[in-house]
Amino acid sequence: MDLIVEAVTQTPDPVVSITMRVREKGDRGVVQSVVLFLGVSVLSGALAAGLAIPFAGLAGFTTEKTSDTLQSLPQQFDEVPLKQKSTILAADGSVIATLAEQNRVPVKLSAVAPIMQKAIVAIEDDRFYEHGALDLKGTLRALLQNQSAGTVQQGGSSITQQYVKISLVEKAKTPQEVADATADSYQRKVAELRYAIAVEKQYSKNEILEKYLNLANFGDGAWGIQAAAQHYFSVNASQLTLPQAAMLAGLVKNPTGYDPTNNANRAKERRDVVIKRMLELHVISVAQANSALKTPVIDPNKVRSNKLGCGNGPYPFYCEYVVSELENNAAFGKTKTDRANYLKTAGLTIRTSLDPKIQADAQRSIDTHAKATDQAIAAITIVEPGTGLVKAMAQSRKYGSKRGQTAYNYNAPKTYAGGYGGFQNGSTMKAFTIAAAIQKGIPLTYKINSPSPLHLTGQTFSTCNGPYKIISPYDPQNSTKNVADPTMIQAAQKSTNTYFLQLSQRVGLCPIAKIASSLGMYNAQSLQPLQQVPSMTLGVDLVTPLQLAGAYAAFAARGMYCKPWVVTSVKDSAGKSVSIPGADCKQALSQEVADGVNAVLHQVMEPAGTGGKLKFGKSDLAGKTGTINEAKAVWYAGYSTRLAAAATVADASLPYRPLQGQTLNGHGINDPTGSGTAGPIWEAAMKAALQGYPTTHFVAPSDKIQRGDVKSLPFVNGMNPDDAANKLRQAGFDVTVASGTVNSEETAGTVAYTDPRQRDGAPDGSLVTIYVSNGSKKGQPNTPKPPQNTTKPPGGGTTINPNCPPWNPKYPNCGGRGHG
Repeated sequence: MDLIVEAVTQTPDPVVSITMRVREKGDRGVVQSVVLFLGVSVLSGALAAGLAIPFAGLAGFTTEKTSDTLQSLPQQFDEVPLKQKSTILAADGSVIATLAEQNRVPVKLSAVAPIMQKAIVAIEDDRFYEHGALDLKGTLRALLQNQSAGTVQQGGSSITQQYVKISLVEKAKTPQEVADATADSYQRKVAELRYAIAVEKQYSKNEILEKYLNLANFGDGAWGIQAAAQHYFSVNASQLTLPQAAMLAGLVKNPTGYDPTNNANRAKERRDVVIKRMLELHVISVAQANSALKTPVIDPNKVRSNKLGCGNGPYPFYCEYVVSELENNAAFGKTKTDRANYLKTAGLTIRTSLDPKIQADAQRSIDTHAKATDQAIAAITIVEPGTGLVKAMAQSRKYGSKRGQTAYNYNAPKTYAGGYGGFQNGSTMKAFTIAAAIQKGIPLTYKINSPSPLHLTGQTFSTCNGPYKIISPYDPQNSTKNVADPTMIQAAQKSTNTYFLQLSQRVGLCPIAKIASSLGMYNAQSLQPLQQVPSMTLGVDLVTPLQLAGAYAAFAARGMYCKPWVVTSVKDSAGKSVSIPGADCKQALSQEVADGVNAVLHQVMEPAGTGGKLKFGKSDLAGKTGTINEAKAVWYAGYSTRLAAAATVADASLPYRPLQGQTLNGHGINDPTGSGTAGPIWEAAMKAALQGYPTTHFVAPSDKIQRGDVKSLPFVNGMNPDDAANKLRQAGFDVTVASGTVNSEETAGTVAYTDPRQRDGAPDGSLVTIYVSNGSKKGQPNTPKPPQNTTKPPGGGTTINPNCPPWNPKYPNCGGRGHG
């Protein structure tokens, strides 16, 4: 151990002793260079610095050049804005990530331990408080020492000059500007001196020292004294001890070479040099020096990570989504590049909507049901109804480039950095058809004969751009069994494809598309509106869990759609709030229509529904399954009044293949379905996330919503089909004639019956299908009557009997409350 046993004897003035030795050697060139240096300094009106300028070059640097250089420089030094790290926080204040070019936390000099101030002055500029911009003694000492050694051994720059140099490098915006700011040229040295003189005029010594300590590089990604103290020792700058301060003071000379995390021995040697210099200057006592020299240079257990960026945080995908949102905000710069730079240098505090508890619940559910190395991927987003706040965003593959890792965010559209762009969402689209039907006045008990397969070739669907006629063969089927003539509720419970295809034909694709768009649904790949095609209600284009959770949250919020958002507040480095967009909410659906959707989707999670096994707790829940062609992706989206979530399991690797046989949670998928494959992920996440929330119920739909806005259909049985069609159109209905004939007691070629039936009535403007009789005396087939399925709507209120015709004074059996 290199201990100091007694006080160091004061040595003669180093400049004098070195000068005497030079004279003894008869080095006339050195003396001449020194004289010339002093002459130039006097003639220029300031002392031109030369930390490591070889003596031989000074003779060529004329007084005229010096004077011209000084005259061209400004009289004031514009202070460089400190590049400060920005911090992204979760809703509870915990750190999500640090964004920075330089990890820096500026502090006042009063917040820096006095021993740290003494250590940096002792080793870098011990006469700092005695000289002006240039320390003549220090400069001459460095010049002479370097000349004697033949190499650069010492620097002579004052702390003020060092501050100027670092500032000029910080101001540089291009590689060439950086090169100019660090060039080993006399012009650069003189420029630094002139700026240093300006700095000395503008600021006090303590102010200069404060600026220097906040600007200096302390190695290993730590810029400024506060960040360095926290990084290496897990303390604030105000708490630094002598050995800690000495180590940090020694770092500024060579932040990389003396980095204790890379080379503890070199760092200790350098630290000990600082301690001994402090002793020489009588800043510390022998006892203090000996104690400090015995102290280990660093405790590895107390080194804090300086890892920056979203990729090094606990929620990298969510974090990148946040950063993308901010980079799209014009308030942070004119261009995306300007905004990205601002976010990394402005010292912002960015608070987000992420709830660590709910995020953990979502990730735990994902990890329980899927593995990172699975062939299939799993993802889920949870959104708060009524605010649009994104509470959680989780997926099975981790962030990175190794096996089982990805840079794609499977929850986000292409508008965000790394956004995968979604998957086809299957029958979760039926919710928007239900909303459009209810909005049109179609009752929840509306029946449609729903065969499987359903022959739709030649049929026409209306769109916002006109009619769409199916030319190619199209014979969709049902994937589940249901009654022959299901109601809207029964069709939703069993996800009956042919019912919803016919319902969408009667409602029209334009109203469905408009509702979906108003609830944030669009193609997450192309960013274009969803296609209006006959299969729209069965899933169309590509959407994300984020979009779907946000849309279903609007149903939970009684029609109030809030665009999903993540950034709740931004404050600048001074703690002042920065103006950002807040909640973006609108009443996209009437409350009554949303209540009707909730009543229908609530029944999906009752025992008779495809989501019945996913029901939990006492709160009302609603949801919908989704499975696309060949089961390349399956979904479950659902909600309570407090939280809404959308979960998917999908193939995310080209070429896309059916999930059948692919691995999920390490096992092959035998029967991929929305309820059985994606549903358990949704259930586990939501069950955990809703713990602690009070029990809530949906508002029961009104009688008008339940029974629809219907009017009587004209009686047309037995009429010529063309005459019947005209009569129906005059009554305000759209009409189509079914191909082929049906068994009926009516005369062949006349109307056998209509769908909906004359006794049921229909909403104004809805589609009525005419079926033509073949004249058979066998009569109409005796379709088995579906079982009674009287259900109680969510939240109590009027019961719903799916088999009772809509209310109409002509049909008293369905009149009054308590009947459906």
